[in-house]
Amino acid sequence: MSQVKYTVEHEWLRVEADGVVTVGITDFAQGHLGDLVFVQLPEVGAELAKGDEAAVIESVKAASEVMMPVAGTVTEINESLADEPGQINEDPLGAGWFFKMKVSDPTELNSLMDESAYAAMIRGQA
Repeated sequence: MSQVKYTVEHEWLRVEADGVVTVGITDFAQGHLGDLVFVQLPEVGAELAKGDEAAVIESVKAASEVMMPVAGTVTEINESLADEPGQINEDPLGAGWFFKMKVSDPTELNSLMDESAYAAMIRGQA
């Protein structure tokens, strides 16, 4: 069964049984950005450190970076976002995923929030 973790930057990470992690932005984040019009994703095979810029998203309101929540190697990108960035607005936790990665150090995932901690954080920001 997969487990979902959250960052203070409003990214989600779905941790699969095979150690692969799928990354996207939360519904809260896409709601604040507005209609997304462009997404630049990392290259497959890119090795990124925690805190590195992993993706760029542009909305009708603003541009924003998606930072690497943990270190790892990009194994797959959601190529459909190039033509349909609106999938992120429509289904941020599903079809709107950004990329998949193999985490370098799985213990880094322990520092991320679970769903209840993330919900408490965004209640404080609302």
